[in-house]
Amino acid sequence: MAASPTHDLIVIGAGPAGATAARVAAGLGARVALIDKAAFPREKLCGGALTTRASRYLAASHGPLPTGLLHPCKAVRFTDGPRLLAEERGALPLTLTMRRALDAHLWRGALASGAEDWTGRRIAALDPASGIVRLEDGAWLQGAAVIGADGVHSMVARALLGDAAPLRRVGFALEAEVDGPPGEVMELDLTAVPYGYGWDFPKAHGRTLGLGGVQALSGDMMGRFRAWLAARGVDPAGVRIKGHHLPFGQMRTRIGEGRVVLAGDAAGLVDPVTGEGIAWAVLSGQRAAQAALAALAQGQPDRTHALYGAAMRDVLGEVRRAGRIARLAHHPFWQPRVLAAIAGSGHLRRRYLQLLAGEMDHADIGLSRMVRLMLRLTLGRGAGGLG
Repeated sequence: MAASPTHDLIVIGAGPAGATAARVAAGLGARVALIDKAAFPREKLCGGALTTRASRYLAASHGPLPTGLLHPCKAVRFTDGPRLLAEERGALPLTLTMRRALDAHLWRGALASGAEDWTGRRIAALDPASGIVRLEDGAWLQGAAVIGADGVHSMVARALLGDAAPLRRVGFALEAEVDGPPGEVMELDLTAVPYGYGWDFPKAHGRTLGLGGVQALSGDMMGRFRAWLAARGVDPAGVRIKGHHLPFGQMRTRIGEGRVVLAGDAAGLVDPVTGEGIAWAVLSGQRAAQAALAALAQGQPDRTHALYGAAMRDVLGEVRRAGRIARLAHHPFWQPRVLAAIAGSGHLRRRYLQLLAGEMDHADIGLSRMVRLMLRLTLGRGAGGLG
């Protein structure tokens, strides 16, 4: 093997986290290899909602998105199965996109910044101690630092930590694209599946419909999804149904070691209350790249994880707090009370949208407000505790 690394940084996975890491590092002059088993553009299961927070982070690392990638959302409808709970209109902190197009745009931007394109090539093995990556076609690379942004089934995490994601405890989602005229109303079905939800998102070409929940608690997801589609006037036999695990409610306890770190879905960075993951993917990719380059500048690549862990402390705390809130909101005792509060409180709905947008953090709610909210819901007094 080479006496010195072939690259300053190897990024494995070219979705939003990996493409951001590659673009940031290459833009700062690092020699970066961007690897992905898929050739881009490629399909990705995702509702495609872009929040204010996600748009802000994307703009900071990639510049403003082309308007052709975005579709406006003019209303959010909250439902309990077929029952309409409430609808919010006006200035909403959401736009919609197709992940195939968004991810291809971010990938092209990383390459334009100087990252080397190693997509469409599978990895055979990774040695975390040396940063050596062997590809199935016989090629090999060595990175002074490595970022694993390769999703919920992350091979980097397995090589580094010796464990796979506990799939029975993480999320599983099914999704279908339905052609039609452009829409403008987003629907969130809050009881479509236990410990999860359903989405019906408007797109320029029609709709994206999906269900996501914790696999161990959701039973026959395919049967549920087919019935859910049929209830919305969609023939399940007439659409292509995609399925994939999501790191929904199962953040990893370790997000790296030494010169190797995990970002985005590979680190389990999805908000279990809102289901939002693009914002944390982009931010974690940026911070992972910055940590790696800072460690290399110090001549200590093994400090990458220490620097990255410190930079990500706020995000990790947010995801943990969201997990506690999600477990309460989906609990059989609390869920009907939460649904009643959503139906009756525009204040609570706006707070939810602020959380989704990143205009409000779970930390802003705080323990005392949560206790007041639970007390008010128990007494049937609405949701003033989030005021």
